[in-house]
Amino acid sequence: MKQIMLLATIGIIALLIAACGNSSIEVKNEEVNLLQEDWSTIESLAKGSEVRIFMWGGDEGINRYMDEWIAPRLKEQFDVTLNRTPMDINEVLQKLMTEKRANRGAGTIDVIWLNGENFKNAKENELLWGDFVQQLPNVQAYIDMTSLDAQFDFGTPIEGLEAPWGKVQFVYVYDEDKVPNPPASFEELRQWMTENPGRFTYPEASDFTGNAFLRHLLYNTVDVETLLNTPDPDAFVEESSVPMWDYLNDIKPNLWRKGETYPTSLTELDRLYSQGEVWMTMGYNEARVESLIANGTFPESTRTFVMEPGSIGNTHFLSIPFNSPNAAGAMVAINYLLSPEAQLAKMEPGMWGENMSLDPTKLSETYRQQLDSIDRGQSVLPADVLQERFLPEVSAEYVNWIQEQWFNEVVRN
Repeated sequence: MKQIMLLATIGIIALLIAACGNSSIEVKNEEVNLLQEDWSTIESLAKGSEVRIFMWGGDEGINRYMDEWIAPRLKEQFDVTLNRTPMDINEVLQKLMTEKRANRGAGTIDVIWLNGENFKNAKENELLWGDFVQQLPNVQAYIDMTSLDAQFDFGTPIEGLEAPWGKVQFVYVYDEDKVPNPPASFEELRQWMTENPGRFTYPEASDFTGNAFLRHLLYNTVDVETLLNTPDPDAFVEESSVPMWDYLNDIKPNLWRKGETYPTSLTELDRLYSQGEVWMTMGYNEARVESLIANGTFPESTRTFVMEPGSIGNTHFLSIPFNSPNAAGAMVAINYLLSPEAQLAKMEPGMWGENMSLDPTKLSETYRQQLDSIDRGQSVLPADVLQERFLPEVSAEYVNWIQEQWFNEVVRN
Protein backbone atom coordinates (compact mmCIF):
# COMPACT_ATOMS: atom_id res chain seq x y z
CA MET A 1 0.00 0.00 0.00
CA LYS A 2 2.84 2.35 0.97
CA GLN A 3 4.55 1.56 -2.33
CA ILE A 4 1.39 2.44 -4.25
CA MET A 5 1.03 5.71 -2.32
CA LEU A 6 4.69 6.51 -2.93
CA LEU A 7 4.33 5.92 -6.66
CA ALA A 8 1.18 8.07 -6.72
CA THR A 9 2.99 10.85 -4.88
CA ILE A 10 5.92 10.70 -7.29
CA GLY A 11 3.47 10.81 -10.21
CA ILE A 12 1.72 13.88 -8.80
CA ILE A 13 5.04 15.64 -8.22
CA ALA A 14 6.11 14.84 -11.77
CA LEU A 15 2.85 16.22 -13.11
CA LEU A 16 3.27 19.40 -11.06
CA ILE A 17 6.81 19.87 -12.33
CA ALA A 18 5.65 19.37 -15.92
CA ALA A 19 2.75 21.75 -15.36
CA CYS A 20 5.06 24.40 -13.94
CA GLY A 21 7.34 24.03 -16.93
CA ASN A 22 4.45 24.34 -19.37
CA SER A 23 2.91 27.27 -17.52
CA SER A 24 6.16 29.22 -17.83
CA ILE A 25 5.93 28.77 -21.60
CA GLU A 26 2.27 29.65 -21.59
CA VAL A 27 2.96 32.80 -19.54
CA LYS A 28 5.60 33.84 -22.07
CA ASN A 29 3.37 33.11 -25.03
CA GLU A 30 -0.06 33.77 -23.52
CA GLU A 31 -2.00 35.36 -26.36
CA VAL A 32 -3.77 38.21 -24.52
CA ASN A 33 -0.65 39.34 -22.63
CA LEU A 34 1.61 39.35 -25.66
CA LEU A 35 -0.88 41.19 -27.80
CA GLN A 36 -1.28 43.82 -25.09
CA GLU A 37 2.43 44.29 -24.43
CA ASP A 38 4.45 47.07 -25.99
CA TRP A 39 6.94 46.12 -28.66
CA SER A 40 10.05 46.70 -26.53
CA THR A 41 8.76 44.12 -24.03
CA ILE A 42 8.16 41.60 -26.81
CA GLU A 43 11.71 42.15 -28.08
CA SER A 44 13.03 41.61 -24.54
CA LEU A 45 11.11 38.35 -24.23
CA ALA A 46 12.53 37.19 -27.56
CA LYS A 47 16.15 38.00 -26.72
CA GLY A 48 18.36 34.94 -26.46
CA SER A 49 15.69 32.62 -27.89
CA GLU A 50 15.53 30.29 -30.87
CA VAL A 51 12.88 30.67 -33.56
CA ARG A 52 12.14 27.61 -35.66
CA ILE A 53 10.68 28.38 -39.07
CA PHE A 54 9.25 25.50 -41.11
CA MET A 55 9.13 26.25 -44.83
CA TRP A 56 9.57 24.87 -48.32
CA GLY A 57 13.28 24.34 -48.98
CA GLY A 58 13.38 23.57 -52.69
CA ASP A 59 14.96 26.80 -53.91
CA GLU A 60 18.65 27.42 -53.25
CA GLY A 61 18.28 31.19 -53.67
CA ILE A 62 15.57 31.31 -51.00
CA ASN A 63 17.58 29.07 -48.68
CA ARG A 64 20.69 31.20 -49.13
CA TYR A 65 18.71 34.35 -48.40
CA MET A 66 17.33 32.90 -45.15
CA ASP A 67 20.54 31.25 -43.94
CA GLU A 68 23.20 33.71 -45.07
CA TRP A 69 21.39 37.06 -45.05
CA ILE A 70 18.47 36.92 -42.60
CA ALA A 71 19.77 34.61 -39.88
CA PRO A 72 23.05 36.47 -39.11
CA ARG A 73 21.31 39.86 -38.96
CA LEU A 74 18.48 38.57 -36.80
CA LYS A 75 21.06 37.21 -34.37
CA GLU A 76 23.19 40.35 -34.39
CA GLN A 77 20.37 42.87 -34.05
CA PHE A 78 17.91 41.01 -31.80
CA ASP A 79 19.87 38.08 -30.32
CA VAL A 80 17.36 35.68 -31.92
CA THR A 81 18.66 32.47 -33.48
CA LEU A 82 16.77 31.45 -36.62
CA ASN A 83 16.58 27.73 -37.32
CA ARG A 84 15.18 26.91 -40.79
CA THR A 85 13.60 23.48 -41.25
CA PRO A 86 12.70 22.44 -44.83
CA MET A 87 9.27 20.84 -44.87
CA ASP A 88 6.32 20.61 -47.23
CA ILE A 89 3.38 22.67 -45.96
CA ASN A 90 1.08 19.62 -46.07
CA GLU A 91 3.46 17.87 -43.66
CA VAL A 92 3.45 20.94 -41.42
CA LEU A 93 -0.35 21.06 -41.26
CA GLN A 94 -0.58 17.32 -40.62
CA LYS A 95 1.94 17.67 -37.79
CA LEU A 96 -0.08 20.50 -36.23
CA MET A 97 -3.34 18.56 -36.62
CA THR A 98 -1.81 15.57 -34.84
CA GLU A 99 -0.54 17.75 -32.01
CA LYS A 100 -3.91 19.47 -31.65
CA ARG A 101 -5.79 16.16 -31.49
CA ALA A 102 -3.31 14.98 -28.86
CA ASN A 103 -3.97 18.20 -26.92
CA ARG A 104 -0.24 18.84 -26.88
CA GLY A 105 0.84 22.09 -25.28
CA ALA A 106 4.05 23.52 -26.69
CA GLY A 107 5.00 22.26 -30.14
CA THR A 108 8.20 22.54 -32.15
CA ILE A 109 7.23 25.14 -34.79
CA ASP A 110 7.31 28.91 -34.28
CA VAL A 111 6.76 30.26 -37.81
CA ILE A 112 5.21 28.70 -40.90
CA TRP A 113 5.12 29.88 -44.52
CA LEU A 114 1.72 29.38 -46.14
CA ASN A 115 -1.07 30.77 -48.32
CA GLY A 116 -4.18 29.86 -50.26
CA GLU A 117 -6.00 26.63 -49.51
CA ASN A 118 -3.42 25.75 -46.84
CA PHE A 119 -4.21 28.93 -44.92
CA LYS A 120 -7.92 28.24 -45.23
CA ASN A 121 -7.46 24.73 -43.81
CA ALA A 122 -5.22 25.98 -41.01
CA LYS A 123 -7.70 28.69 -40.07
CA GLU A 124 -10.75 26.43 -40.17
CA ASN A 125 -9.01 23.82 -38.01
CA GLU A 126 -7.80 26.49 -35.53
CA LEU A 127 -4.14 25.66 -36.10
CA LEU A 128 -2.97 29.30 -35.96
CA TRP A 129 -2.05 31.27 -32.86
CA GLY A 130 -3.95 34.55 -32.99
CA ASP A 131 -4.43 38.05 -34.39
CA PHE A 132 -0.81 39.20 -34.11
CA VAL A 133 -0.27 41.11 -37.36
CA GLN A 134 -1.41 44.55 -36.22
CA GLN A 135 1.10 44.30 -33.37
CA LEU A 136 4.08 44.32 -35.76
CA PRO A 137 5.69 47.77 -36.15
CA ASN A 138 6.77 47.13 -39.74
CA VAL A 139 3.22 46.20 -40.71
CA GLN A 140 1.98 49.49 -39.30
CA ALA A 141 4.73 51.48 -41.00
CA TYR A 142 5.08 49.87 -44.42
CA ILE A 143 2.13 47.67 -45.40
CA ASP A 144 -1.17 48.93 -46.74
CA MET A 145 -3.56 46.93 -44.58
CA THR A 146 -6.57 48.42 -46.37
CA SER A 147 -5.58 46.68 -49.61
CA LEU A 148 -7.58 43.60 -50.52
CA ASP A 149 -4.53 41.35 -50.73
CA ALA A 150 -3.75 42.15 -47.08
CA GLN A 151 -7.33 41.31 -46.06
CA PHE A 152 -7.98 38.15 -48.10
CA ASP A 153 -5.88 35.11 -48.93
CA PHE A 154 -7.47 33.40 -51.96
CA GLY A 155 -10.82 34.69 -50.76
CA THR A 156 -10.37 33.71 -47.10
CA PRO A 157 -10.47 36.63 -44.64
CA ILE A 158 -7.04 36.87 -42.97
CA GLU A 159 -8.15 38.59 -39.75
CA GLY A 160 -4.61 39.15 -38.50
CA LEU A 161 -3.61 35.46 -38.55
CA GLU A 162 -0.81 35.84 -41.10
CA ALA A 163 1.47 38.63 -42.32
CA PRO A 164 2.14 39.23 -46.05
CA TRP A 165 5.75 38.28 -46.80
CA GLY A 166 6.04 38.63 -50.57
CA LYS A 167 4.17 38.45 -53.84
CA VAL A 168 4.37 37.69 -57.52
CA GLN A 169 2.03 39.14 -60.13
CA PHE A 170 0.51 38.10 -63.41
CA VAL A 171 1.84 39.99 -66.43
CA TYR A 172 1.45 39.79 -70.18
CA VAL A 173 4.64 39.34 -72.19
CA TYR A 174 5.20 40.84 -75.64
CA ASP A 175 7.83 41.59 -78.26
CA GLU A 176 8.02 45.37 -78.46
CA ASP A 177 9.57 45.16 -81.96
CA LYS A 178 6.31 43.60 -83.16
CA VAL A 179 3.89 45.21 -80.70
CA PRO A 180 4.99 48.82 -80.17
CA ASN A 181 1.76 49.75 -78.31
CA PRO A 182 0.44 46.85 -76.23
CA PRO A 183 -3.28 46.91 -75.36
CA ALA A 184 -4.33 48.51 -72.08
CA SER A 185 -7.69 46.75 -71.72
CA PHE A 186 -9.55 43.67 -72.87
CA GLU A 187 -11.43 45.80 -75.37
CA GLU A 188 -8.16 47.06 -76.84
CA LEU A 189 -6.89 43.48 -76.90
CA ARG A 190 -9.94 42.45 -78.91
CA GLN A 191 -9.24 45.25 -81.39
CA TRP A 192 -5.56 44.30 -81.57
CA MET A 193 -6.46 40.69 -82.40
CA THR A 194 -8.76 41.90 -85.18
CA GLU A 195 -5.81 43.79 -86.67
CA ASN A 196 -3.32 40.96 -86.02
CA PRO A 197 -5.26 37.69 -86.45
CA GLY A 198 -3.58 34.52 -85.24
CA ARG A 199 -0.95 36.31 -83.14
CA PHE A 200 -2.55 35.79 -79.73
CA THR A 201 -3.85 32.86 -77.74
CA TYR A 202 -4.00 31.65 -74.16
CA PRO A 203 -3.51 28.25 -72.49
CA GLU A 204 -6.57 26.12 -71.88
CA ALA A 205 -8.46 26.57 -68.62
CA SER A 206 -6.99 23.45 -66.97
CA ASP A 207 -3.58 25.11 -67.08
CA PHE A 208 -2.70 27.32 -64.09
CA THR A 209 -1.75 30.31 -66.25
CA GLY A 210 -4.63 29.90 -68.67
CA ASN A 211 -7.06 29.80 -65.77
CA ALA A 212 -5.50 32.99 -64.38
CA PHE A 213 -6.01 34.73 -67.75
CA LEU A 214 -9.69 33.79 -67.57
CA ARG A 215 -9.96 35.01 -63.97
CA HIS A 216 -8.69 38.40 -65.13
CA LEU A 217 -11.50 38.48 -67.66
CA LEU A 218 -13.96 37.52 -64.91
CA TYR A 219 -12.62 40.40 -62.78
CA ASN A 220 -13.25 42.65 -65.76
CA THR A 221 -16.88 41.48 -65.80
CA VAL A 222 -17.76 41.21 -62.11
CA ASP A 223 -16.79 43.56 -59.27
CA VAL A 224 -13.70 42.25 -57.47
CA GLU A 225 -14.96 42.84 -53.93
CA THR A 226 -18.19 41.03 -54.79
CA LEU A 227 -16.16 38.04 -55.93
CA LEU A 228 -14.07 38.09 -52.76
CA ASN A 229 -17.16 38.12 -50.58
CA THR A 230 -18.86 35.35 -52.57
CA PRO A 231 -16.74 32.21 -52.20
CA ASP A 232 -19.26 30.00 -54.03
CA PRO A 233 -19.29 30.82 -57.76
CA ASP A 234 -22.55 28.98 -58.37
CA ALA A 235 -24.31 31.39 -56.03
CA PHE A 236 -24.36 34.31 -58.42
CA VAL A 237 -21.90 34.16 -61.31
CA GLU A 238 -23.95 32.19 -63.82
CA GLU A 239 -25.72 35.25 -65.21
CA SER A 240 -22.95 37.73 -64.42
CA SER A 241 -20.40 35.70 -66.38
CA VAL A 242 -22.31 35.77 -69.68
CA PRO A 243 -20.28 38.77 -71.01
CA MET A 244 -17.07 36.84 -70.30
CA TRP A 245 -18.13 33.82 -72.37
CA ASP A 246 -19.44 36.12 -75.11
CA TYR A 247 -16.04 37.86 -75.26
CA LEU A 248 -14.13 34.58 -75.48
CA ASN A 249 -16.36 33.26 -78.25
CA ASP A 250 -16.16 36.56 -80.12
CA ILE A 251 -12.34 36.52 -80.25
CA LYS A 252 -12.05 32.84 -81.23
CA PRO A 253 -11.78 33.45 -85.02
CA ASN A 254 -8.80 35.79 -84.45
CA LEU A 255 -6.91 33.52 -82.07
CA TRP A 256 -3.99 31.31 -83.05
CA ARG A 257 -5.39 28.49 -85.22
CA LYS A 258 -8.73 30.33 -85.06
CA GLY A 259 -9.40 29.01 -81.57
CA GLU A 260 -9.83 25.47 -82.81
CA THR A 261 -7.13 24.38 -80.37
CA TYR A 262 -5.34 25.95 -77.41
CA PRO A 263 -1.90 25.48 -75.87
CA THR A 264 -2.12 22.84 -73.17
CA SER A 265 0.39 24.61 -70.94
CA LEU A 266 2.33 27.81 -70.44
CA THR A 267 5.43 25.98 -71.68
CA GLU A 268 3.71 25.40 -75.00
CA LEU A 269 2.58 29.03 -75.22
CA ASP A 270 6.13 30.18 -74.44
CA ARG A 271 7.40 27.97 -77.26
CA LEU A 272 4.95 29.53 -79.71
CA TYR A 273 6.13 32.97 -78.60
CA SER A 274 9.82 32.10 -78.87
CA GLN A 275 9.23 30.80 -82.40
CA GLY A 276 7.33 33.94 -83.40
CA GLU A 277 4.03 32.17 -84.07
CA VAL A 278 2.34 34.39 -81.48
CA TRP A 279 3.55 37.80 -80.38
CA MET A 280 2.46 37.58 -76.76
CA THR A 281 2.64 35.16 -73.90
CA MET A 282 1.90 35.62 -70.19
CA GLY A 283 2.87 34.40 -66.76
CA TYR A 284 2.32 34.44 -63.02
CA ASN A 285 5.62 36.09 -62.12
CA GLU A 286 6.51 39.61 -63.14
CA ALA A 287 10.24 38.79 -63.35
CA ARG A 288 10.16 35.34 -64.89
CA VAL A 289 11.14 36.30 -68.46
CA GLU A 290 14.50 37.77 -67.47
CA SER A 291 16.13 34.35 -67.38
CA LEU A 292 14.46 33.42 -70.69
CA ILE A 293 15.90 36.53 -72.31
CA ALA A 294 19.31 35.84 -70.79
CA ASN A 295 19.49 32.30 -72.15
CA GLY A 296 18.28 33.33 -75.59
CA THR A 297 14.86 31.62 -75.45
CA PHE A 298 13.02 34.95 -75.73
CA PRO A 299 14.16 37.87 -77.90
CA GLU A 300 15.92 40.76 -76.18
CA SER A 301 13.02 43.01 -77.22
CA THR A 302 10.70 41.12 -74.83
CA ARG A 303 8.86 43.32 -72.33
CA THR A 304 5.84 42.98 -70.01
CA PHE A 305 2.60 44.88 -69.45
CA VAL A 306 -0.63 44.69 -67.47
CA MET A 307 -4.17 45.55 -68.53
CA GLU A 308 -7.29 46.78 -66.84
CA PRO A 309 -8.77 45.88 -64.42
CA GLY A 310 -5.36 45.04 -62.93
CA SER A 311 -2.92 42.24 -62.24
CA ILE A 312 -3.81 39.25 -60.08
CA GLY A 313 -1.09 38.60 -57.57
CA ASN A 314 -0.21 35.61 -55.49
CA THR A 315 0.71 36.81 -52.02
CA HIS A 316 2.35 34.44 -49.57
CA PHE A 317 2.38 34.86 -45.82
CA LEU A 318 4.05 34.06 -42.50
CA SER A 319 2.04 32.81 -39.55
CA ILE A 320 2.47 31.47 -36.02
CA PRO A 321 1.00 28.07 -35.09
CA PHE A 322 -1.34 27.69 -32.13
CA ASN A 323 1.25 25.87 -30.02
CA SER A 324 4.39 27.87 -30.80
CA PRO A 325 6.73 27.65 -27.79
CA ASN A 326 8.19 31.06 -28.66
CA ALA A 327 5.52 33.36 -30.06
CA ALA A 328 7.42 36.46 -28.92
CA GLY A 329 10.48 35.37 -30.90
CA ALA A 330 8.27 34.48 -33.85
CA MET A 331 6.80 37.99 -33.86
CA VAL A 332 10.25 39.58 -33.76
CA ALA A 333 11.48 37.35 -36.59
CA ILE A 334 8.43 38.02 -38.77
CA ASN A 335 8.65 41.74 -38.10
CA TYR A 336 12.28 41.75 -39.25
CA LEU A 337 11.40 39.76 -42.38
CA LEU A 338 8.99 42.61 -43.18
CA SER A 339 11.57 45.35 -42.66
CA PRO A 340 12.56 47.45 -45.67
CA GLU A 341 16.17 46.23 -45.54
CA ALA A 342 15.10 42.55 -45.54
CA GLN A 343 12.46 43.06 -48.22
CA LEU A 344 14.78 45.01 -50.52
CA ALA A 345 17.51 42.39 -50.15
CA LYS A 346 14.94 39.73 -51.06
CA MET A 347 14.24 41.55 -54.33
CA GLU A 348 17.86 41.30 -55.50
CA PRO A 349 18.10 38.87 -58.46
CA GLY A 350 21.08 37.18 -56.80
CA MET A 351 18.97 36.42 -53.73
CA TRP A 352 15.30 35.56 -54.16
CA GLY A 353 14.29 38.05 -56.83
CA GLU A 354 10.59 38.29 -55.95
CA ASN A 355 8.62 41.46 -55.28
CA MET A 356 8.20 42.82 -51.78
CA SER A 357 5.00 42.95 -49.75
CA LEU A 358 5.64 46.54 -48.65
CA ASP A 359 3.88 49.55 -50.14
CA PRO A 360 6.59 51.51 -52.02
CA THR A 361 4.81 54.79 -51.27
CA LYS A 362 5.35 54.21 -47.53
CA LEU A 363 9.13 53.87 -47.84
CA SER A 364 11.50 56.65 -46.85
CA GLU A 365 13.37 58.51 -49.56
CA THR A 366 16.51 56.51 -48.76
CA TYR A 367 14.71 53.19 -49.19
CA ARG A 368 12.95 54.46 -52.32
CA GLN A 369 16.30 55.26 -53.86
CA GLN A 370 17.54 51.81 -52.94
CA LEU A 371 14.42 50.28 -54.48
CA ASP A 372 14.90 52.26 -57.67
CA SER A 373 18.52 51.15 -57.88
CA ILE A 374 17.65 47.43 -57.90
CA ASP A 375 18.10 46.17 -61.45
CA ARG A 376 15.48 43.49 -61.93
CA GLY A 377 15.87 43.74 -65.69
CA GLN A 378 14.30 45.80 -68.47
CA SER A 379 11.36 43.45 -68.81
CA VAL A 380 10.19 43.91 -65.21
CA LEU A 381 7.65 46.65 -64.50
CA PRO A 382 8.45 49.16 -61.71
CA ALA A 383 7.40 48.13 -58.20
CA ASP A 384 5.02 51.07 -57.78
CA VAL A 385 3.23 50.22 -61.04
CA LEU A 386 2.77 46.61 -59.93
CA GLN A 387 1.57 47.69 -56.48
CA GLU A 388 -0.95 50.10 -57.96
CA ARG A 389 -2.42 47.41 -60.24
CA PHE A 390 -2.38 44.52 -57.73
CA LEU A 391 -5.52 42.36 -57.48
CA PRO A 392 -5.96 39.59 -54.87
CA GLU A 393 -6.91 36.03 -55.69
CA VAL A 394 -10.50 34.93 -55.23
CA SER A 395 -11.63 31.67 -53.67
CA ALA A 396 -10.00 28.56 -55.13
CA GLU A 397 -13.54 27.39 -55.95
CA TYR A 398 -13.46 29.69 -58.97
CA VAL A 399 -10.49 27.86 -60.48
CA ASN A 400 -12.47 24.63 -60.82
CA TRP A 401 -15.64 26.46 -61.83
CA ILE A 402 -13.88 28.33 -64.66
CA GLN A 403 -12.20 25.17 -65.89
CA GLU A 404 -15.51 23.34 -66.15
CA GLN A 405 -17.52 26.23 -67.57
CA TRP A 406 -14.87 27.20 -70.13
CA PHE A 407 -15.09 23.75 -71.69
CA ASN A 408 -18.89 23.95 -71.84
CA GLU A 409 -19.20 27.59 -72.92
CA VAL A 410 -16.21 27.99 -75.25
CA VAL A 411 -14.70 24.69 -76.40
CA ARG A 412 -18.04 23.06 -77.18
CA ASN A 413 -19.54 26.22 -78.61
